[in-house]
Amino acid sequence: MRHLKFDGRYREAILSGRKRATVRAGKVNLREGDEVFIHAGGYVLGRARIRRVERKSIEELTEEDAIKDGFSSREELLRALREHYPNLRGEVTVVEFELVERSRPVLSSELPYEGNSPLEIARMALKHLDLDQEDERLIRLFLKEGSLRKAAYKLGGMNRRYLIRDALRRAYKELKEKGLMDSKIG
Repeated sequence: MRHLKFDGRYREAILSGRKRATVRAGKVNLREGDEVFIHAGGYVLGRARIRRVERKSIEELTEEDAIKDGFSSREELLRALREHYPNLRGEVTVVEFELVERSRPVLSSELPYEGNSPLEIARMALKHLDLDQEDERLIRLFLKEGSLRKAAYKLGGMNRRYLIRDALRRAYKELKEKGLMDSKIG
């Protein structure tokens, strides 16, 4: 599933339904009917369905576009766009969406684990699972460092994060199968 990310200041407007659209610079790789996870300020707020995707010039933006985007006027929308995209020129994409499922706000980093904390998964895995040697080594390193970023640097760089994420996903899957963890999204 794809992701539609917003600055944290738009969180309440999204949750209240006041913000039902977004205007993005350039072309957006979304189509009507797509389902996406909605993020704001690093938290996943729920799932949304894309209702409309339309390319327009900046000059073609309307009051209606602004109101659907949670702004009180076209001028307010244009000010926000200039703030987000200081060098904005040419075309934008208006994306209308409908929040179809809310979840408790979940940190984006917890999404692959259905809202469960990666640190909690690591602790539970070491306590309850018979991990292979490599997964155990990666999970112990992650717990010792306290973050994916720090553990990845110990492994040789940020491009090594996938090793830890994969080990955590395998552990989470096994913990779920054993009934030791459940999804917290929804």
